[in-house]
Amino acid sequence: MLIQFSVRNFKTFKDEVKLTMFASNSDKTTREGENVFELPKFHLRLLKSALIYGANASGKTKLINAAVVMKEFILNSSKESQEGEPINTEPFRLHTAMKDQATMFELVFIHRDEMFRYGFEVTQEAVVSEWLYYRPKTKETEIFYREGQAFNVHPTLFKKGSFFVKENMIRPNALMLSVAAQFNDSLAKRVFDWLRQFRQLSGLQEDGYMGFSLHAASEKSGKAKILDWLKHADIGIDDIRVETMRLNDLPTDLSEEIREKLLERIIDKDTKIYSDLVTVHAKYDEKNVQVGFEEFKLMEEESSGTRKFFALSGPIIQALEHGEVLFVDELDSKIHPNLVCKIVEVFNSKEGNPNNAQLVFNTHDTNLLGSGLFRRDQIWFLEKDRYGASTLFPLSSFKTNEGARKTDNFEENYKMGRYGGVPILGDFVDLSRNESLREI
Repeated sequence: MLIQFSVRNFKTFKDEVKLTMFASNSDKTTREGENVFELPKFHLRLLKSALIYGANASGKTKLINAAVVMKEFILNSSKESQEGEPINTEPFRLHTAMKDQATMFELVFIHRDEMFRYGFEVTQEAVVSEWLYYRPKTKETEIFYREGQAFNVHPTLFKKGSFFVKENMIRPNALMLSVAAQFNDSLAKRVFDWLRQFRQLSGLQEDGYMGFSLHAASEKSGKAKILDWLKHADIGIDDIRVETMRLNDLPTDLSEEIREKLLERIIDKDTKIYSDLVTVHAKYDEKNVQVGFEEFKLMEEESSGTRKFFALSGPIIQALEHGEVLFVDELDSKIHPNLVCKIVEVFNSKEGNPNNAQLVFNTHDTNLLGSGLFRRDQIWFLEKDRYGASTLFPLSSFKTNEGARKTDNFEENYKMGRYGGVPILGDFVDLSRNESLREI
């Protein structure tokens, strides 16, 4: 369960921004039973979903990209980078003072009834600082704190850490947590287990998770769940069948190296490469009596919206079943607004989401603001100032006299610019009067 994600000095974020999933007390009477779940042990009330609005280039995609960069560096810094290799980060470039300052990432989350706070600061050359705090009950304990190559390690809860430091096993461009996980440290492995349930998806390019859904649909139980999901979307699909790649299906324009690797995987009986999904639709005669079925190839013959909705089905179903966290960039792209509402309804539902999975996504669809599905603390705005730096703030941060009452029309107020997060546009009509443009 995600509690908070923070980032500073990364791409468009000059100062620290925090996306929190805390449920505010001021919204306690709004959809409390559906959109909020309680964790009595930690005296917390957390939100099941959140959506982020902002003008183009305000940082919506970059916020999710920050989570991707953080996760990949944690999972791979100890095994993929070598001494002296640059760290994949990009500081804020529109202020001279930020170039040489560190980028900061931090996560606060709960996994298996334990709370963790983990973060680090990095430049492109090295890890500047790193910290891990652990809260099994009420008191937070420092597991380790690092400044450069100086480490303060808890003597009993992180014994392996002392060994890593003594043997000089932590490279300047690698994270201590990553090294600890490689050596099967218990606390580090628990953090890694949660990170693997913290997923980021692109709503514009579903290739990255299409294979995941194809694999799920190839199994009997997964197929039944995905097919039920597709039928509820009213896209006319009665059945599905996953196709696997055969030797004769390999494209002729592949490089020799890639072709050999694919051949090795296909020849191995335990390995399958899923190539497409066949969708089955009912077929009717002139009297609208069903006379059979017609098959279509998902990749070639179905709409882009159907392809995306199928690709999303696997990650969404898995998140709901295992209580995972999904960050989705442009969730509403290619998908009808009513379908997006239904996805949100499932995450907000006690019945559909018994394990308290969380959905965070950015969108331009203002219809969601008028849907009644969200509380004020679930609605966030990104706004870029005149100096190119983005800030992030929730609707619940507005005072009542600023136009953010529970009964307000959030959609209309947002369109009117009362909450920020909208582009300040010039007069495009004036462009036609510009003499220099007429000459082009």
